Amino acid sequence: MILASFPSPSSEAIELGPLTLRAYGLAIAFGVLAAVWLAQKRWTAVGGDPDDISKLAMWAVPAGLIGSRIYHVLTDWRFDEGFAEPFKIWEGGLGIPGGIAAGVIMALWVIRREGWDRAKMLDAAAPALPLAQAIGRIGNWFNQELFGGPTDLPWAVEIDPEHRPAEYLDAETFHPTFLYEALWNLGLVLFLIWLGKTRKLRTGALLAVYVVGYLVARLWLETVRVDPATEIGGVRINIWMSIIGIVVAGGWLLRRGRADGSDDAGAGVEPVEVAVPDDGAS
Repeated sequence: MILASFPSPSSEAIELGPLTLRAYGLAIAFGVLAAVWLAQKRWTAVGGDPDDISKLAMWAVPAGLIGSRIYHVLTDWRFDEGFAEPFKIWEGGLGIPGGIAAGVIMALWVIRREGWDRAKMLDAAAPALPLAQAIGRIGNWFNQELFGGPTDLPWAVEIDPEHRPAEYLDAETFHPTFLYEALWNLGLVLFLIWLGKTRKLRTGALLAVYVVGYLVARLWLETVRVDPATEIGGVRINIWMSIIGIVVAGGWLLRRGRADGSDDAGAGVEPVEVAVPDDGAS
């Protein structure tokens, strides 16, 4: 039997006896746990203390969540929704570009304060970031949000009428762009781990590869999504931000990312294996 479409969950929450848990929040929590686990394995593989990753996450994760919420509020919040709306994080609305920026800035501060090897730590953590995002996107499925335009493809997602944009009330199935992003991010996790094993980039460059890899996909996804978004010059603001991020991270990679020591900053830097060992620990 060929899948014609798949339904959205009937509720945004999961009932466990007297407890009502928001699926969006659970998805974020599981994503964080998975990211910490992977980063710990990779950090341990280069001689680090796994507790370092836990300490880093205690600072970087809240900063990332706050940054992503601030980004969403500044770029997509409708002021007629009431001043309590920005604090209702369980209903969705996290701008990943803001979360990346805030989380990385906080992580760099913690790394410097603790005296850890910055390059090795960034390489250890890089594949963990898209892993967290991939799992977190499950929450968008429960919230019936961040989907694309109407489609009759076999993997289309069914969206209830109350969650459809007014111009698409007659459509029933849509592009599951949250699923596209989740699958892309899982592929990015594997690519980053593989790239770390090749030793073709200088230590610390995997974070820039992650930024470019994620934002390239985001460029396309933004053209498919139909949710309301702030525009600049008729272009969704996340497209502009993706272009800026790709230029900045891509430019850094071209100038300083190679491991052959061809530039002054990288001369004599020996690339370090930071991927999980082949003994199955990953």
